[in-house]
Amino acid sequence: MAGILTCLWKYRNYIVIVLTPLLLLPLPLISATSEAKCGYVIILMALYWCTECIPLAVTALLPVILFPMMGIMESNEVCIQYLKDSNMLFIGGLLVAIAVEHWNLHRRIALQVLLIVGVKPSLLMIGFMGTTAFLSMWISNTASTAMMLPIANAVLQQLCDTEANAEEREFNMAAAKNGLDNQAFEMGDAKMSKELQSKENTINLDADKDDSNGIISSLEAQQRRLKTEQKYTKLTKGMSLSVCYAASIGGTATLTGTTPNVIMKGQIDELFPDNGGVINFASWFGFSFPNMVLMLVLSWLWLQFIFLGFNLKSTFGCGTKKEGDREAFQVIKDEYKKLGRMSFAEGCVLTIFTLLVVLWFTREPGFIPGWATVLFNKDKTYVTDGTVAILMSALFFCIPSKLPRCCGRSEDGASSEAPAALLNWDVVHEKMPWNILLLLGGGFALAHGSEKSGLSLWLGESLIPLQSIPPFAISILLCLLVAMFTECSSNTATTTLFLPILASMATAIKIHPLYVMFPCTISASLAFMLPVATPPNAIAFSYGNLKVLDMAKAGFILNILGVITINIAINTWGVAMFNLNEFPSWANVTKTP
Repeated sequence: MAGILTCLWKYRNYIVIVLTPLLLLPLPLISATSEAKCGYVIILMALYWCTECIPLAVTALLPVILFPMMGIMESNEVCIQYLKDSNMLFIGGLLVAIAVEHWNLHRRIALQVLLIVGVKPSLLMIGFMGTTAFLSMWISNTASTAMMLPIANAVLQQLCDTEANAEEREFNMAAAKNGLDNQAFEMGDAKMSKELQSKENTINLDADKDDSNGIISSLEAQQRRLKTEQKYTKLTKGMSLSVCYAASIGGTATLTGTTPNVIMKGQIDELFPDNGGVINFASWFGFSFPNMVLMLVLSWLWLQFIFLGFNLKSTFGCGTKKEGDREAFQVIKDEYKKLGRMSFAEGCVLTIFTLLVVLWFTREPGFIPGWATVLFNKDKTYVTDGTVAILMSALFFCIPSKLPRCCGRSEDGASSEAPAALLNWDVVHEKMPWNILLLLGGGFALAHGSEKSGLSLWLGESLIPLQSIPPFAISILLCLLVAMFTECSSNTATTTLFLPILASMATAIKIHPLYVMFPCTISASLAFMLPVATPPNAIAFSYGNLKVLDMAKAGFILNILGVITINIAINTWGVAMFNLNEFPSWANVTKTP
């Protein structure tokens, strides 16, 4: 029996691949409607995504096969969903992130921030969290975590070793001082004649006393060092979790920070084409950045409580300066010195990155006409955030990585060749996550197929009884559901599956689609409880000597805090920004296909 179970477990992926479509087959056969056929495809893809029996990107390609074969959409109409404007925005953002990583600009920024905040435990934790979150707004969460954790471990190891050695030196000095004092006291109090008479006894007693004192001193020193190492082991756990959590939180602040954000923009544009560009870089940042800061502070306070406590003297330092602090600070300083002066290439990357962010913010800020509206988008939306992203990222392939020198010579005296560009395609091909582009396209294809088949309309009508529940309660329950689901599935697959359903529900019960789609999209990034929930968690788990229980205990509370902060945000400044109290005219798409 055990052998059969072992064999089944080994071939579990193949079993799921074969059995799942067969078990679901009665759905389109019994009810041969377009809605049932589209539901069959969505359920099949959901199960494939959850079990990962085949790669996620391959599952995302199933609509190209199944939608035409089932008569839901023509092949041309399906395939065009895989390269939309949102994909171009994502590609442009990734190219900028690749350039930043390629020229090590992110490491320079991180070390510079740490030099500012110092090495006191609490300040060090908030310094690492703030830096990681900022980097994660622009580059991938995985890259931010993988870069910051080795730095954190090196600093903490230096702090631990220096503090343990300092305590050992202080203990030895105190023991030596006590020995000298005792000897002087005995010499001054005893008479020479008695000392000579009892010399042999004194020597024997002193020898025994020295041996016992040495053993006691050694044990006390070992206990002190062990206590210091235990303290820093706990601090290392907290620091590792703070970095990976900050990476996930930071990615929610910008439209290109993490894949679910781009998926939501694409789904809004796909399902509600007349929305007037309600989601762009500026509007997303205006809503999500304050929420990100609030989540980051609450996360810091919670991790501070469970791993450091609230002893201000020991964690903040209160102005004290120890030798360990200076040596750990020197570690960061040495790492920064290794980078040398900022190169021409780093300066160019920083300039392009800054220009891109400025152009994104000013394209359509909302409160005044943006430059795109004045110059290009007078009657139609010709220029989008994707246009700007591709324009600026294309410059990386056009600008040289060194200042050109027409008369430059190589070491052998020959004329030097022209410098390489800031980026080349080999670097991009190696670092670009092409599978994410297919996942985005698969999500857009599912959303379009749901609309064309009438499944969205059917789902909306089925969810009309939810009108009796207060909207804020619906939002909280859905956020909790998504946060729980994303612990076991990728955040990309989670948002891809949930957002079309949420849009249908919102239009059916006449609430603003953003009121439920925005919180649930951010909740998909709240994967804090399990090492397998997201790559940053897995990296931290391998670095921080963590147990699953450590991550689950810290992450459970953070999931709850995250859901609370997101719903506070959507019910306060979110209502003011997007006018969420009214059902928008562009969301009234309840028409028969």
